[in-house]
Amino acid sequence: MVIADRLRELRESKDLSQGDIEKRTGLLRCYVSRVENGHTIPAIETLEKFARALEVPVYQLLYDGEEPPKAPPGEKQGKSDSALFGNNRKEHAYVANVCKALGQADAGSRKLVLSLAEGLAKKRK
Repeated sequence: MVIADRLRELRESKDLSQGDIEKRTGLLRCYVSRVENGHTIPAIETLEKFARALEVPVYQLLYDGEEPPKAPPGEKQGKSDSALFGNNRKEHAYVANVCKALGQADAGSRKLVLSLAEGLAKKRK
């Protein structure tokens, strides 16, 4: 199966529009359309964004066949890549909210927040 078809199939199975994917990934809707129609081949980083938006592991975007592949060793079945961002649901929700807020902030505010976080991380070491 072509990656474009797989992305569209997953998006439609979750009743999401291309606009929903745009909001979840930060990618333009027209870019999402170009990927789904096979006009553009996405980079791995872009596939990771699609996977998080669709709440599936990246490997599920890449397999070919009717039945989903078995989870790789060490990964629980049904666990998405987005679950790696936090140890539990509460932490994951917090990280998702921070990412959303940073995405809405202007470049200067983002730079300030990230430099503060970097300074705090250095002090903890």
